[in-house]
Amino acid sequence: MKNTVIINKEFVLGAIEKDVWGSFIEHMGRAVYDGIYEPAHPLADEQGFRKDVMDAVRALHVPKVRYPGGNFLSGYDWRDGIGKDRPVRLDLAWGQLETNEVGLHEFCGWAEKVGAEVMMSVNMGTGTPKDAAQLVEYCNHEKGTAISDLRRRNGREKPFGIKTWCIGNEMDGDWQICALTAEEYGRKAAETAKMMRWVDKDIELVVCGSSTPDQKTYPAWDRIVLQHTYDYVDYLSMHRYYTYPDDTQNVGDFLSSHTDFDAFIKTVAATADYVKGYKRSKKRMKISVDEWNVWHTKPAPNRVDVHNDCDEARWTVGARRLENIYDLADALTMAGMACTLINNADRVKMGCLAQLVNVIAPIFTEVGGGMSKQTIYYPYAMAIAHAKGVALRTVVCGEKMESCYGDSEKVYTACAYEDGTYALFAINKTAEEQICDLDFQVTPVRMTERTQLTGKLHDYNCLEAPERIVPQKVAAEGKAERLHTVRLPAYSFTLLCFAEEK
Repeated sequence: MKNTVIINKEFVLGAIEKDVWGSFIEHMGRAVYDGIYEPAHPLADEQGFRKDVMDAVRALHVPKVRYPGGNFLSGYDWRDGIGKDRPVRLDLAWGQLETNEVGLHEFCGWAEKVGAEVMMSVNMGTGTPKDAAQLVEYCNHEKGTAISDLRRRNGREKPFGIKTWCIGNEMDGDWQICALTAEEYGRKAAETAKMMRWVDKDIELVVCGSSTPDQKTYPAWDRIVLQHTYDYVDYLSMHRYYTYPDDTQNVGDFLSSHTDFDAFIKTVAATADYVKGYKRSKKRMKISVDEWNVWHTKPAPNRVDVHNDCDEARWTVGARRLENIYDLADALTMAGMACTLINNADRVKMGCLAQLVNVIAPIFTEVGGGMSKQTIYYPYAMAIAHAKGVALRTVVCGEKMESCYGDSEKVYTACAYEDGTYALFAINKTAEEQICDLDFQVTPVRMTERTQLTGKLHDYNCLEAPERIVPQKVAAEGKAERLHTVRLPAYSFTLLCFAEEK
């Protein structure tokens, strides 16, 4: 049976913000130490940062990087990472040592080198509203106060000018250092936001929503927190990861995770809209999906060594934590999540793929050795490069497949439109080729590019075989027509670019 995909440039969902494609670096595992930072590596620069990693990040054009956590954040004192004499601390979140060799100045310098803005986070666990306000002052106030002048003495004369700030991390989770109830966090976050804005009125603030829909307090947490903070913040945060839903490792369920992701986003948006009505506000709360990815906490079909045990190599620096090796199935599931962000562009205005290097990440390194791009690197790169302009609501008419999340399309799509050009993303979630009639209802278009990611479902890239799963260019049709028929390979992610006939 054929699938028909309807694409109409009048069916606009909303603007796709570039900040949706941000990423995340946390002080955990080998993300920082022996990840982005390895002074003894042959490719390290004068500050100790790996140039091969910087090249791979720079090639992605990541707009924002969230820092320094994550669970690490709730026990972190930002003052430990400035100045010359830096203490070594126990990181209670991940059971490792924190040397503070990389801190605020070093990370902001790295971000400048890779062309990304910093999305700074403030500690709402052991930290106070005063600590948060003083961090804003240290980063953004020019001079003339004890704290801003301390920054200048530490080598940064001009302010860092950090625009976006997260007020804590996953404060509803019992795994969080100094976890809070919704009422406790809502009150603390409101007072923190007020103080931070009094220091710098131009910053954007992100408040913690439910860390996962699996929490018993979801979505009441979001409602209560927003009732305290709605007038003071710009974004409500949400986090979501996917793995195989059960021990059967049913790939159809896994590849249909986007169905659940879409429902989660829509529920969070509806909760925010309830508070908007409750407060008689004219502001529409934006959503920041500032942690999203595939994350296997148990052995996956392709590899068993996920390095998820926080008691492994305890109280060491750069211990192996959450080092998933991603196969094609993971890349297709992650691509489905990326398409869902596009399909919710009316509400999702910021996001962070978690994480960027080594820890559940698209970039993988070996200590003293090489670097490889994991399978998930490529859907992420394709989205950053082509998901621009506005998102269009696509309609897929065709057979559906059953999953634990309910029925969903065998072919899942998302489409971006900008200045007469279309970028259509299509995922074939089945083991058979799918034929699709693409119906551009308004005007004839000419195919200008076709790139697809496909192969054996559980193949993965590694240092020994870094290009098992990489995008392949396919010859693009040149004729301008309203209807285009394409064949999508089994288990594939395809980017199809079109241009309107002038």
